[in-house]
Amino acid sequence: MDKERELFSTKVSAGKRTYFFDIRVASNGVKYLAITESKHIDGSYKRNRIFIFQEHIPLFIKGLKEALKFIKT
Repeated sequence: MDKERELFSTKVSAGKRTYFFDIRVASNGVKYLAITESKHIDGSYKRNRIFIFQEHIPLFIKGLKEALKFIKT
């Protein structure tokens, strides 16, 4: 993806996994969140990505908050 389409990026290292949270702009001008999980397996990296478009962010956050209630310490 083009760097000029990336508005924000941050990374979280957690053991053998790294999570990237990127805010990007699609070619039609719509913003979206790209979450990437990268993990080191057998000398290489495996990556998984999900994309949440701007209009779905509130629903995503609502579902995430509901799920987090069950793992709070």
